[in-house]
Amino acid sequence: MSATTMQTAKVVSPAEWLEARKELLAKEKEFTRLRDELSQKRREMPWEKVEKQYVFEGANGPETLPDLFDGRSQLFVYHFMLGPGWKEGCPSCSYIADSFDGVAIHLAQRDTTLVVISRATLPEIDAFKKRMGWKFKWVSSFGSDFNPDYQVSVAKDERFNQDVYYNYSVGKFPSEERPGASAFFKSGNDVFHTYSTYARGLDILLPTYNMLDMTAKGRDEDELPYTMSWVRHHDRYSERKLIDPQKLAKISA
Repeated sequence: MSATTMQTAKVVSPAEWLEARKELLAKEKEFTRLRDELSQKRREMPWEKVEKQYVFEGANGPETLPDLFDGRSQLFVYHFMLGPGWKEGCPSCSYIADSFDGVAIHLAQRDTTLVVISRATLPEIDAFKKRMGWKFKWVSSFGSDFNPDYQVSVAKDERFNQDVYYNYSVGKFPSEERPGASAFFKSGNDVFHTYSTYARGLDILLPTYNMLDMTAKGRDEDELPYTMSWVRHHDRYSERKLIDPQKLAKISA
Protein backbone atom coordinates (compact mmCIF):
# COMPACT_ATOMS: atom_id res chain seq x y z
CA MET A 1 0.00 0.00 0.00
CA SER A 2 1.32 3.45 -0.89
CA ALA A 3 2.01 6.13 1.72
CA THR A 4 -0.83 8.25 0.31
CA THR A 5 -3.32 5.39 0.67
CA MET A 6 -2.15 4.75 4.22
CA GLN A 7 -2.57 8.43 5.13
CA THR A 8 -6.17 8.54 3.90
CA ALA A 9 -7.25 5.17 5.30
CA LYS A 10 -9.29 5.17 8.50
CA VAL A 11 -8.32 2.31 10.82
CA VAL A 12 -11.19 1.14 13.03
CA SER A 13 -12.23 -1.71 15.31
CA PRO A 14 -13.67 -4.96 13.82
CA ALA A 15 -17.17 -3.91 14.91
CA GLU A 16 -16.87 -0.51 13.21
CA TRP A 17 -15.44 -2.15 10.08
CA LEU A 18 -18.38 -4.56 9.94
CA GLU A 19 -20.84 -1.69 10.25
CA ALA A 20 -19.16 0.21 7.42
CA ARG A 21 -19.11 -2.92 5.28
CA LYS A 22 -22.83 -3.50 5.75
CA GLU A 23 -23.54 0.12 4.83
CA LEU A 24 -21.52 -0.27 1.63
CA LEU A 25 -23.18 -3.62 0.93
CA ALA A 26 -26.57 -1.92 0.82
CA LYS A 27 -25.20 0.47 -1.85
CA GLU A 28 -23.65 -2.44 -3.77
CA LYS A 29 -26.97 -4.29 -3.81
CA GLU A 30 -28.69 -1.15 -5.06
CA PHE A 31 -26.08 -0.87 -7.81
CA THR A 32 -26.57 -4.54 -8.74
CA ARG A 33 -30.33 -4.04 -9.09
CA LEU A 34 -29.77 -0.95 -11.22
CA ARG A 35 -27.29 -2.88 -13.38
CA ASP A 36 -29.83 -5.68 -13.84
CA GLU A 37 -32.42 -3.08 -14.85
CA LEU A 38 -29.98 -1.53 -17.32
CA SER A 39 -29.16 -4.95 -18.77
CA GLN A 40 -32.87 -5.57 -19.29
CA LYS A 41 -33.21 -2.21 -21.06
CA ARG A 42 -30.29 -3.21 -23.28
CA ARG A 43 -32.06 -6.45 -24.23
CA GLU A 44 -35.20 -4.47 -25.03
CA MET A 45 -33.38 -2.25 -27.53
CA PRO A 46 -34.86 -2.41 -31.06
CA TRP A 47 -32.86 -4.26 -33.71
CA GLU A 48 -31.69 -3.07 -37.10
CA LYS A 49 -31.41 -5.47 -40.00
CA VAL A 50 -27.95 -5.69 -41.56
CA GLU A 51 -28.63 -5.10 -45.25
CA LYS A 52 -25.05 -4.71 -46.47
CA GLN A 53 -22.98 -7.75 -47.41
CA TYR A 54 -19.65 -7.87 -45.59
CA VAL A 55 -16.81 -10.28 -46.41
CA PHE A 56 -13.94 -10.97 -44.02
CA GLU A 57 -10.66 -12.83 -44.47
CA GLY A 58 -9.90 -15.51 -41.92
CA ALA A 59 -7.95 -18.71 -41.46
CA ASN A 60 -10.59 -20.59 -43.49
CA GLY A 61 -10.64 -18.09 -46.34
CA PRO A 62 -13.34 -15.50 -47.12
CA GLU A 63 -16.29 -15.48 -44.69
CA THR A 64 -19.47 -13.41 -44.67
CA LEU A 65 -20.98 -11.91 -41.52
CA PRO A 66 -23.52 -14.79 -41.28
CA ASP A 67 -20.62 -17.26 -41.58
CA LEU A 68 -19.00 -15.79 -38.47
CA PHE A 69 -21.87 -17.00 -36.29
CA ASP A 70 -20.51 -20.55 -36.73
CA GLY A 71 -23.95 -22.13 -36.41
CA ARG A 72 -25.03 -20.12 -33.35
CA SER A 73 -27.73 -17.45 -33.16
CA GLN A 74 -25.62 -14.76 -31.46
CA LEU A 75 -22.33 -13.10 -32.42
CA PHE A 76 -20.23 -10.89 -30.15
CA VAL A 77 -17.63 -8.83 -32.01
CA TYR A 78 -14.72 -7.01 -30.43
CA HIS A 79 -13.41 -4.24 -32.68
CA PHE A 80 -9.65 -4.44 -32.08
CA MET A 81 -7.46 -1.43 -32.89
CA LEU A 82 -5.01 -2.87 -35.39
CA GLY A 83 -4.86 -1.01 -38.68
CA PRO A 84 -3.15 -1.80 -41.98
CA GLY A 85 0.58 -1.21 -41.68
CA TRP A 86 0.61 -1.19 -37.85
CA LYS A 87 3.53 -3.05 -36.31
CA GLU A 88 1.46 -4.16 -33.30
CA GLY A 89 -2.03 -3.88 -31.86
CA CYS A 90 -3.24 -1.28 -29.38
CA PRO A 91 -1.97 -2.08 -25.84
CA SER A 92 -5.38 -1.27 -24.30
CA CYS A 93 -7.20 -3.57 -26.74
CA SER A 94 -4.60 -6.23 -25.97
CA TYR A 95 -5.30 -5.71 -22.26
CA ILE A 96 -8.94 -6.58 -22.95
CA ALA A 97 -8.18 -9.41 -25.39
CA ASP A 98 -5.98 -11.29 -22.91
CA SER A 99 -9.19 -12.70 -21.38
CA PHE A 100 -10.85 -13.77 -24.63
CA ASP A 101 -9.49 -17.32 -24.91
CA GLY A 102 -10.98 -18.19 -21.52
CA VAL A 103 -14.29 -16.47 -22.29
CA ALA A 104 -14.94 -17.85 -25.81
CA ILE A 105 -15.63 -21.45 -24.78
CA HIS A 106 -18.16 -20.35 -22.16
CA LEU A 107 -19.93 -17.98 -24.56
CA ALA A 108 -20.28 -20.87 -26.99
CA GLN A 109 -22.31 -22.77 -24.37
CA ARG A 110 -24.78 -19.87 -24.36
CA ASP A 111 -25.32 -19.89 -28.14
CA THR A 112 -22.86 -17.02 -28.67
CA THR A 113 -19.75 -16.89 -30.86
CA LEU A 114 -16.89 -14.51 -30.06
CA VAL A 115 -14.97 -13.06 -33.01
CA VAL A 116 -12.37 -10.29 -33.03
CA ILE A 117 -12.28 -8.07 -36.13
CA SER A 118 -9.61 -5.59 -37.26
CA ARG A 119 -8.94 -3.64 -40.45
CA ALA A 120 -5.33 -4.85 -40.68
CA THR A 121 -4.56 -7.52 -43.26
CA LEU A 122 -4.77 -11.15 -42.21
CA PRO A 123 -0.96 -11.68 -42.26
CA GLU A 124 -0.57 -8.65 -39.96
CA ILE A 125 -3.24 -9.99 -37.63
CA ASP A 126 -1.76 -13.50 -37.61
CA ALA A 127 1.75 -12.22 -36.82
CA PHE A 128 0.59 -10.21 -33.80
CA LYS A 129 -1.77 -12.97 -32.65
CA LYS A 130 1.11 -15.47 -32.73
CA ARG A 131 3.32 -13.10 -30.75
CA MET A 132 0.64 -12.72 -28.07
CA GLY A 133 -0.08 -16.47 -27.95
CA TRP A 134 -3.82 -16.00 -28.49
CA LYS A 135 -6.09 -18.70 -29.98
CA PHE A 136 -9.44 -16.89 -30.38
CA LYS A 137 -10.89 -16.29 -33.84
CA TRP A 138 -9.65 -13.04 -35.39
CA VAL A 139 -10.54 -11.98 -38.92
CA SER A 140 -9.66 -9.08 -41.21
CA SER A 141 -12.19 -6.57 -42.50
CA PHE A 142 -9.58 -5.04 -44.82
CA GLY A 143 -11.19 -3.65 -47.96
CA SER A 144 -14.76 -3.71 -46.62
CA ASP A 145 -17.01 -1.02 -45.13
CA PHE A 146 -17.53 -2.93 -41.91
CA ASN A 147 -15.22 -0.88 -39.66
CA PRO A 148 -16.39 2.56 -40.86
CA ASP A 149 -20.02 1.44 -40.71
CA TYR A 150 -19.61 0.49 -37.04
CA GLN A 151 -17.70 3.67 -36.05
CA VAL A 152 -14.33 2.00 -35.47
CA SER A 153 -12.26 3.21 -38.45
CA VAL A 154 -11.86 6.45 -40.37
CA ALA A 155 -9.55 7.56 -43.15
CA LYS A 156 -6.11 8.65 -41.95
CA ASP A 157 -6.63 12.21 -43.17
CA GLU A 158 -9.76 12.53 -41.01
CA ARG A 159 -8.26 11.81 -37.61
CA PHE A 160 -6.79 15.22 -36.78
CA ASN A 161 -8.17 17.82 -39.17
CA GLN A 162 -11.89 17.26 -38.62
CA ASP A 163 -14.46 15.88 -36.23
CA VAL A 164 -15.51 12.24 -36.64
CA TYR A 165 -18.53 10.27 -35.46
CA TYR A 166 -17.68 7.96 -32.55
CA ASN A 167 -19.66 6.72 -29.55
CA TYR A 168 -22.82 8.28 -30.99
CA SER A 169 -21.48 11.82 -30.99
CA VAL A 170 -19.15 13.97 -33.09
CA GLY A 171 -15.68 14.85 -31.84
CA LYS A 172 -11.97 14.31 -32.38
CA PHE A 173 -10.18 11.00 -31.92
CA PRO A 174 -6.38 10.75 -32.30
CA SER A 175 -6.26 7.56 -34.37
CA GLU A 176 -7.82 6.16 -37.51
CA GLU A 177 -8.71 3.01 -35.52
CA ARG A 178 -10.98 3.01 -32.46
CA PRO A 179 -12.13 0.36 -29.96
CA GLY A 180 -15.65 -1.00 -29.62
CA ALA A 181 -17.86 -4.05 -29.23
CA SER A 182 -20.96 -5.05 -31.20
CA ALA A 183 -23.61 -7.74 -30.83
CA PHE A 184 -25.57 -9.39 -33.65
CA PHE A 185 -28.42 -11.90 -33.86
CA LYS A 186 -29.09 -14.32 -36.71
CA SER A 187 -32.52 -15.66 -37.57
CA GLY A 188 -32.67 -17.85 -40.67
CA ASN A 189 -30.75 -15.95 -43.34
CA ASP A 190 -31.27 -12.56 -41.67
CA VAL A 191 -28.72 -10.84 -39.44
CA PHE A 192 -29.64 -8.06 -37.03
CA HIS A 193 -27.44 -5.54 -35.22
CA THR A 194 -28.68 -5.45 -31.62
CA TYR A 195 -26.07 -3.43 -29.70
CA SER A 196 -22.74 -1.60 -29.90
CA THR A 197 -20.69 0.14 -27.22
CA TYR A 198 -17.50 2.19 -27.22
CA ALA A 199 -15.03 4.05 -24.98
CA ARG A 200 -15.86 3.60 -21.25
CA GLY A 201 -18.67 1.27 -22.25
CA LEU A 202 -15.92 -1.34 -22.69
CA ASP A 203 -14.86 -1.16 -19.03
CA ILE A 204 -17.03 -4.13 -18.19
CA LEU A 205 -14.82 -6.31 -20.44
CA LEU A 206 -11.76 -5.65 -18.26
CA PRO A 207 -11.46 -8.26 -15.48
CA THR A 208 -8.21 -6.73 -14.19
CA TYR A 209 -9.85 -3.34 -13.66
CA ASN A 210 -12.88 -4.94 -12.02
CA MET A 211 -10.61 -6.78 -9.59
CA LEU A 212 -8.56 -3.67 -8.88
CA ASP A 213 -11.76 -1.76 -8.13
CA MET A 214 -12.19 -4.06 -5.11
CA THR A 215 -8.76 -3.26 -3.66
CA ALA A 216 -7.66 -0.44 -1.34
CA LYS A 217 -5.67 1.35 -4.05
CA GLY A 218 -8.20 0.73 -6.81
CA ARG A 219 -6.95 1.51 -10.32
CA ASP A 220 -4.37 3.87 -8.82
CA GLU A 221 -4.11 5.98 -11.97
CA ASP A 222 -4.67 9.51 -10.63
CA GLU A 223 -0.98 10.41 -10.67
CA LEU A 224 -0.31 8.91 -14.10
CA PRO A 225 0.02 11.09 -17.22
CA TYR A 226 -3.14 9.51 -18.68
CA THR A 227 -5.50 6.65 -17.99
CA MET A 228 -4.01 3.24 -18.85
CA SER A 229 -0.51 4.69 -19.30
CA TRP A 230 0.79 1.77 -17.21
CA VAL A 231 -0.71 -0.87 -19.54
CA ARG A 232 1.71 -2.83 -21.75
CA HIS A 233 1.40 -5.81 -24.04
CA HIS A 234 1.74 -8.76 -21.67
CA ASP A 235 5.15 -9.67 -23.13
CA ARG A 236 6.55 -6.20 -22.42
CA TYR A 237 6.08 -5.56 -18.73
CA SER A 238 9.76 -6.33 -18.14
CA GLU A 239 10.56 -3.39 -20.44
CA ARG A 240 8.35 -0.98 -18.52
CA LYS A 241 11.02 1.61 -17.72
CA LEU A 242 12.34 1.56 -21.27
CA ILE A 243 9.11 2.69 -22.95
CA ASP A 244 8.50 6.39 -23.59
CA PRO A 245 5.04 7.24 -22.15
CA GLN A 246 4.44 9.84 -24.89
CA LYS A 247 5.15 7.24 -27.57
CA LEU A 248 2.79 4.78 -25.84
CA ALA A 249 0.08 7.44 -25.71
CA LYS A 250 0.22 7.82 -29.46
CA ILE A 251 -0.04 4.05 -29.97
CA SER A 252 -2.93 3.50 -27.55
CA ALA A 253 -4.88 6.66 -28.34
